[in-house]
Amino acid sequence: MRFMNKQVFRVGFSLVMAFWLAFGTLTQPALALTTEQKLVSEVWRIVNRTYLDETFNHQNWAAVRQKVLEKPLTDSNASYTAIGTMLKSLDDPFTRFLDPEQYRSLQVNTSGELTGVGLQIALNPETGKLEVVAPIAGSPADKAGIRPRDRILKIEGVSTENLTLDEAATRMRGPSGSLVTLVIERHGETETEIRLTRDRIALNPVVSELRVSTEGTPIGYLRLTQFNANASTELAHAISSLEKKGADAYILDLRNNPGGLLQSGIEIARLWLDSGTIVYTVNRQGIQGSFAALGPALTNDPLVILVNQGTASASEILAGALQDNDRAKLVGETTFGKGLIQSLFELSDGSGLAVTIAKYETPQHRDINKLGIKPDKVISQAAINREQIGTEADLQYQAAVELLVKNSVMAGKA
Repeated sequence: MRFMNKQVFRVGFSLVMAFWLAFGTLTQPALALTTEQKLVSEVWRIVNRTYLDETFNHQNWAAVRQKVLEKPLTDSNASYTAIGTMLKSLDDPFTRFLDPEQYRSLQVNTSGELTGVGLQIALNPETGKLEVVAPIAGSPADKAGIRPRDRILKIEGVSTENLTLDEAATRMRGPSGSLVTLVIERHGETETEIRLTRDRIALNPVVSELRVSTEGTPIGYLRLTQFNANASTELAHAISSLEKKGADAYILDLRNNPGGLLQSGIEIARLWLDSGTIVYTVNRQGIQGSFAALGPALTNDPLVILVNQGTASASEILAGALQDNDRAKLVGETTFGKGLIQSLFELSDGSGLAVTIAKYETPQHRDINKLGIKPDKVISQAAINREQIGTEADLQYQAAVELLVKNSVMAGKA
């Protein structure tokens, strides 16, 4: 009996000790995170809270964070690399990290000025290759003849195959007057080396002019090159000026417009609409938000919108809104097909994070991502240079004029 009591005591004592050790281990204070680890965790939390795909590309997002933090992070560059690795696992070229310099450059870009070659670029989600969305009008790239969908293979001899979007953009930026060499690949053509002189590029997004058709119809021609912070104000001024000059119809040229600020696209749509939905947004919970016209429109005159393969993002929101509300006819080529919305977050060290937080649908609930918007009148044409835009060589522009003149005759205005 004594022997059994001793055995029970020993077993009981062992269980108590095991429990105490386990409990003691669980209650040890967590080791303090380093500054570098805190930045990685900050990015992880933002993505965890806001990213559109709640499966995080069909992976355990917590495990991704844990794996990244297992490696020592000795400085900010190490943390930036770790963040890049973490985001790459999402397989989303639009969700990306921006170091402090890149973040400042993006802020400058949307505010109205940059220094570089003047290219809007994107990573093709299917091929992973760096592609031109559109050259900025009047920029060194535009003057050199670089076109939408051109693939950028090398920048200063460095292959773009393993570069992120922002690394590529940073390599193309530089002081005004400095040189940069690009190797461009175009469908059906051999590789071409192009040498560009960087320049300061004023991002005045609106070009406007009153033109008169051969039939006598006064047409307000508006070309919008980017949706930056000034775009809606500048376009409103241009429309008001053209109204005073007697415009009876309008052409809004969104060709090679790569987009920009979502809010800018919404505000510009409101310039043309008395009422109606502009766009629906859908987050990862499937919750829909919407933006509507506030009225009244600045003009109710007939409107044709010119679009092509370089018409992307906020440009597609605007074109889709006016097409679905029967406010405008679209002429040209099927648009780029970017139906995702990113939000920009400033991080604790001055860097930034762009995260895909939602997708958008047109007023008729069309999801155009990777599909684009098909024009009412499809007109394909070979690439033209800047000086040929709006001339007889511009078949898409001529088709828009014919459509407006026809409508004016039917309405008894001509």
